[in-house]
Amino acid sequence: MKNLSPRHFLTASGLALLVALSPAIAQQAVAPADEAQAAANDNKPLAAPESNARKEQVMPETFADLVDQVSPAVVNITTTATVSTPLAGGPQLPEGSPFSDLFREFGFPGFPQGGPEGQGPSEEQRSNALGSGFVVSAEGLIVTNNHVIDGADEIEIEFFSGKTLPAKVIGKDDKTDIAVLKVESDKPLPFVKFGDSDKARVGDWVLALGNPLGQGFSASTGIVSARNRALSGTYDDFIQTDAAINRGNSGGPLFNMDGEVIGVNTAILSPNGGSIGIGFSMASNVVSKVVDQLEEFGETRRGWLGVKIQPVTEDIAESLGLAEAKGAMVTDVPTGPALDAGMKAGDVITSFGGSNIKDPRDLVRRVADAPVGKAVDVTVQRDGKPVDLQITLGRREIAEGGDSTDSKKQSENPSDIMGMSVVPLTPSLAGELGVASDSKGLVVQSVEPEGAAADKGLSRGDIITEAGQRPVTSLDDLKARISEAKDAGRKSLLLMVRREGEPRFVALSIE
Repeated sequence: MKNLSPRHFLTASGLALLVALSPAIAQQAVAPADEAQAAANDNKPLAAPESNARKEQVMPETFADLVDQVSPAVVNITTTATVSTPLAGGPQLPEGSPFSDLFREFGFPGFPQGGPEGQGPSEEQRSNALGSGFVVSAEGLIVTNNHVIDGADEIEIEFFSGKTLPAKVIGKDDKTDIAVLKVESDKPLPFVKFGDSDKARVGDWVLALGNPLGQGFSASTGIVSARNRALSGTYDDFIQTDAAINRGNSGGPLFNMDGEVIGVNTAILSPNGGSIGIGFSMASNVVSKVVDQLEEFGETRRGWLGVKIQPVTEDIAESLGLAEAKGAMVTDVPTGPALDAGMKAGDVITSFGGSNIKDPRDLVRRVADAPVGKAVDVTVQRDGKPVDLQITLGRREIAEGGDSTDSKKQSENPSDIMGMSVVPLTPSLAGELGVASDSKGLVVQSVEPEGAAADKGLSRGDIITEAGQRPVTSLDDLKARISEAKDAGRKSLLLMVRREGEPRFVALSIE
């Protein structure tokens, strides 16, 4: 995935104007209306009907029964926004055009005299866009993508029966691209429930429902192509599917065969804007937590640990004497909850809240899901031994919105020692490198192109501040750390290197 150009990732929202699309025909509910309404009245979610194929977990003869059962909870979303567009009568000139003054001076029809250079007249117009969503409570809560409703002045919900209702925004989260809407209905609404996306397996059947290209209610089927996909966000956990997803499907549900929502259709990978069988749905286990917070608070309240982390590679694990390359390695501990609890740079976080940590992404999600202001048990590996800490988490939204001086104060990168020349960091060198005059460490002067340091990405100007998790200020210190590592039977030495303010650990071979 990382070899693909980001410009090929497209949201599946309806960007076309309604006037450019064929009018969607109101759907007549195939599922018995009284059956869906009875479930809503009893506050029961819609679910897949019982079938032999479902019990035996074999390929269904048809998806029609499942579509009939859950479709009353799927909605089309039309948003209206006010946009500024150029008047047709005026000339469209590029910024800085030499003709701008000419048209302005001689009063070209529709061109504002004395206006900003290169700009023609404009007028306010109403623009419509399309998307999808689904009802998650009998009281009228609706889940969709944030980009579907972002900037909208008015939001209209069209139900499967053809009925329409206005909606208001309860809350939205741009980090997961999720929004929660609310409609007022005179009777309970049929709704669906979230399933456990972690139980979805590659190869499982899935059903996508939505409003592709404004054509009205539409169903497509496929399989789970991959799990745990990350596109660009901090909290990304996408299910990849080959079920057809196009613009207008954004915010629509991805169902498993039990009629549970295991994903929210969000984006497609496409060179031409159309479906090529690579779609992405935000996993329900991420979405459901966001929805709960947006419903309760109108905003997200994610936990904040206050550390910078990096993956634990095989060579880093070996240099630290760890049995497995798992966990999240702490590279920096600015002012925050972790520092207050005694966490240190070089610690490897192996457990959080009683659950083992696989990698940095795993830690980020678990911290985000943890309650703000409550103490959490955290285990780190330090000097080859487990250390138990209790950390009272802060709130990420406040930390990110506040003064970031402390978190940016120390930022640099990692480095190695083999195949490079180093000199002690002096006040004059510190001034040239833009670091504090009292900083200590070793400055990389040059790197052999085919040496161990070059292999690890070290370069001139990197500052080595630690070796073997102990400070180094001279070449003798570094040599001593190398000798100690060899005496301990280690094949590599762990260095902390700082580059342009960002710290990073690197394990270099000492053989």
